[in-house]
Amino acid sequence: MKYKLVVLVRRDLKISCGKLAVQVAHAAVECVLSSKNEIVEQWRKEGGKKVVLAVKNLEELLKYYQLAKSENLNVCLVRDAGLTEIVPGTITCIGIGPDLEGKIDKITGNLPLYK
Repeated sequence: MKYKLVVLVRRDLKISCGKLAVQVAHAAVECVLSSKNEIVEQWRKEGGKKVVLAVKNLEELLKYYQLAKSENLNVCLVRDAGLTEIVPGTITCIGIGPDLEGKIDKITGNLPLYK
């Protein structure tokens, strides 16, 4: 079985590469900490696959958040503290998983890689 963790990031935010990296890390860490141990163990055994995908804006991000929840996937929403580049409470990204690739692809399979 193949497992992965996906992070969806808003393209409309004008943030630095460093800020983006930190937001993605927050999503990944929160997802792993809130997942079932047996899923995390299997995901790590397979190499801990992580993929970062792009969404247009907050509206699209929240749509995928709700879709993931409706499929009973582990999903974590990241709000920035606002100490550096953006307004406090800004929702920057969501993490989904780790879980079976097929379950996550059912929701996010049409999204482009974040570049």
